[in-house]
Amino acid sequence: MSPALPKSWYYVYLLSSKKKRWIYIGCTGNLKGRLRDHSEGRINSTRNMLPVELVYFEGFRNKDCAYERERMLKRYGSGLAKLKLRIGVKGKGRAG
Repeated sequence: MSPALPKSWYYVYLLSSKKKRWIYIGCTGNLKGRLRDHSEGRINSTRNMLPVELVYFEGFRNKDCAYERERMLKRYGSGLAKLKLRIGVKGKGRAG
């Protein structure tokens, strides 16, 4: 008997602005569509940061786990600082 597979994945992602030294942290169930929305200026939080690029993402099979990870990255600066160091991203703060 195989375990039930999730219907969809959820993603925590980091965007880096090419215009400003800023990192945006977000979470979505549709990464491709959400990135398109960001790139086209449909997201208020990143509109002034355009152009942006995806610099990192993590996939989760559980929605609650994904949103908790997003909250942890936003809440605790040391976790975000360690992640940025690990992936080699420079940028201050977070927009999302």
